[in-house]
Amino acid sequence: MSESVAFLLLLLLIGYIAKNQSLFVAVTVLLVLKVLMVDAKFFTFIQSRGINWGVTIITIAVLTPIASGEIGFKDLADALKSVYAWIALLSGMAVALLAKGGVTLLAKDPHITTALVFGTILAVSLFQGVAVGPLIGAGIAYTVMKFFEFFR
Repeated sequence: MSESVAFLLLLLLIGYIAKNQSLFVAVTVLLVLKVLMVDAKFFTFIQSRGINWGVTIITIAVLTPIASGEIGFKDLADALKSVYAWIALLSGMAVALLAKGGVTLLAKDPHITTALVFGTILAVSLFQGVAVGPLIGAGIAYTVMKFFEFFR
């Protein structure tokens, strides 16, 4: 058994124990690709485009209430009368900017993904955190790294 398969099996077990469906499904897909011996062909393709696919799917999910008519202009106008809505608006902007840095970091240093995924797994399994994926974690890491570089 190769090291990569052993590592994936460990992650599969952790995903199962932590009841992290996203991790479990992701590892299962990768293991199936390895078993079918198409990993060399697909892994590079997935790695280069996967984050964009994920962002697109998340964007579709976020915009669905608008498309279904649940949220309209009136709701937006009413929400912006609330201090909490302004806090949410600024938080959404901050997260989007952090994620932009995360995309940059993951493209420049893909090996950092290991630490980010491990941190996510620990938070989910030990502290009942929610796995939002490594993109925001990478964005936070990128921001902190830039901060430290600034003072070097």
